[in-house]
Amino acid sequence: MNKTLDIEIVYSECFEDILQERFKDDWTAHLICSEGSGELVYNGKIITVTHDDVLIVSHTELITDVRAGEGMKVKMVVAPMSFLTNQLPANNYSIGGCIRLYDHPILPLLEGDYEKLEATFLQIHNRLSDRTSHPFYMELIGSLLRVMMYDLFAIQDRKDDGLESSERTAYVVKSLMRLLEAGECRKHREVSYYAEKLNVSSKYLSDTVKRLTGNSVSFLIDRYTTPILIEFLKDDRLSLNQICDEMNFSSISYFSRYCSKHLGMTPSAYRNKETDK
Repeated sequence: MNKTLDIEIVYSECFEDILQERFKDDWTAHLICSEGSGELVYNGKIITVTHDDVLIVSHTELITDVRAGEGMKVKMVVAPMSFLTNQLPANNYSIGGCIRLYDHPILPLLEGDYEKLEATFLQIHNRLSDRTSHPFYMELIGSLLRVMMYDLFAIQDRKDDGLESSERTAYVVKSLMRLLEAGECRKHREVSYYAEKLNVSSKYLSDTVKRLTGNSVSFLIDRYTTPILIEFLKDDRLSLNQICDEMNFSSISYFSRYCSKHLGMTPSAYRNKETDK
């Protein structure tokens, strides 16, 4: 049995389900509203969801209250953030997107958007029943989630150009992301390294990133590192020792632990899985 079958994907048409206790850690909720409206308190702010809106919450633990209005109709897919991240190729748009959504989790839909998203949400719902019978269930669900995420990225890309604030705090976060996008995390994964590059203290960098994004600096570093790691592991011309050296891990055992934490398996197991595909 594939260990990833332990990962749960949830589909619901009840707005209040977003407040379930099990969604308090490492879950991301994607919700589309077709009729009516409702409210939730997210990160201390009241957020209104109305028809033809998308709600994307990557920090469901920050939701403290939910109220559905009369006649509100929604479709919702909730999945572990770590699993969603691993479905994406070496493309870091999702990271910047999550940062922008931390303050503005609502996206308006244009004509045709709802129908496209609804079709994917229903496909996900229909294939959840294949969990124990389909030999490639997680790959199947992962591909559908990937379609959903790319459609949501496209909608968000219409809405904004990223962090536009000229404040120093926003400048620091944008500068950090530029360093990570440039591939600095291939060899450098220490908070102190980025603080020094940005001429701020590690505490200032950590506090600023947490306040603006809801995530730690280490979380963002690891989010950018994982796609690089995956690409190296897919290249069977490279030995594990070569990857370890190329990515500046201090030892092969630490490299293995890092893979186990962020990919859910050792580097050897990941390569075997890719070979089996």
